[in-house]
Amino acid sequence: MASDKKFEPTNPTVKWVEDRLPIFGLLYSSLGAGYNAPRNLNYWWNFGVLAGFMLVVQIVTGIVLVMHYVPDVNLAFDSVQHIRRDVNYGWLLQAVHANGASMFFIVVYIHILRGFYFGSYKAPREILWFLGIIIYLLMMATGFMGYVLPWGQMSFWGAKVITNLFGAFDFIPFIGDGIVEWLWGGFAVGQPTLNRFFSLHYLLPFVLVGVVILHIWALHIPGSTNPLGIDANGPYDKIPFHPYYTAKDAFGLGVFIIFFAAFVFYIPDFLGHPDNYIKANPLVTPEHIVPEWYYLPFYAILRAIPDKLLGVVAMFSSILILFAMPWLDGSRVRSMRFRPLSKFFFWLFVVNGIFLGYLGQRSPDDVLALGVTALVYAQFATTFYFAYFLVIMPLVSRMETTKPVPTSIAAAVLEANKKG
Repeated sequence: MASDKKFEPTNPTVKWVEDRLPIFGLLYSSLGAGYNAPRNLNYWWNFGVLAGFMLVVQIVTGIVLVMHYVPDVNLAFDSVQHIRRDVNYGWLLQAVHANGASMFFIVVYIHILRGFYFGSYKAPREILWFLGIIIYLLMMATGFMGYVLPWGQMSFWGAKVITNLFGAFDFIPFIGDGIVEWLWGGFAVGQPTLNRFFSLHYLLPFVLVGVVILHIWALHIPGSTNPLGIDANGPYDKIPFHPYYTAKDAFGLGVFIIFFAAFVFYIPDFLGHPDNYIKANPLVTPEHIVPEWYYLPFYAILRAIPDKLLGVVAMFSSILILFAMPWLDGSRVRSMRFRPLSKFFFWLFVVNGIFLGYLGQRSPDDVLALGVTALVYAQFATTFYFAYFLVIMPLVSRMETTKPVPTSIAAAVLEANKKG
């Protein structure tokens, strides 16, 4: 059975540093050179690397864009146009950064759903899962604040609508009183608001890096999960991460970059809202205020509940409930490959999430199929969303009959090779 290799430097300078601060050994193990992984990982395990790549892309392009961006309500919109039109390769930097946010969320959503499907939240990986959800929450905060910075119509009104939601908590002593004014920095969305969001949008990615480091550390203690959901303890269950998975990740990264480049070079504004290419005007309200596409399912949940406070609580709960998954899922089998009912309801959950995203970008009064309004559909979809976590998952995971689980990864791989 392969075992993790210890970093043993041969260069005298590196050895001298390593004896006093083992930074090279940390990098060696964290980046995969000295790490052994289950031998049956497939391409669904590429998306963690892709998420790390996108974080680096967003930080690098963001630092350069900040050199030309002006966080002033009178100049912010024009400075973005200046970047796109006058700065050398500014159009490329802006397109990479703007589309990069969407690419980041795409790979993270797939990464979360992969962990969902293969039981990555189960013991002993609960802390790993919690850190992943914290990363997602930080991403949502960073993305929202970044969306405000261009100071277009949707940026301005999106900031106004979302920050106003916190007014639902005005009944809480010392916290609720004036919380919206604190977010705004005044009595309306304006210059102090832009200053706050710009400062936090620049800061949070570096906080994100710190949590990502903890996430990787938490991953390397129990090791990676695998499609079978069984522990990689048997003989020949593991192989060195390098060169096997570095080559696999490099190929996946190449395919992803082609996909990313198609948006950047051919349809750079496809994922943006048309109203955000109009300068912010506090006196003109857009016909339909919507957030970026990656927030739409939660926006649909918010609007599905008529009561403002309950709607806000439901929206936040729809994300925070992910922290409870290690206890909601009572199955002893990790992977849904061997859990037919759980697999069926999982795919229903995914389809329901996509449907909520569709409903989030429609007006609640829109009449859809069967003469039913988008609001009614959103209420049904929201009910199913919470029922999945609070009713379906706890009951199905404890009652379903699972398929036989292989005794070891190596045995399953050899059996698959024989059949192939």
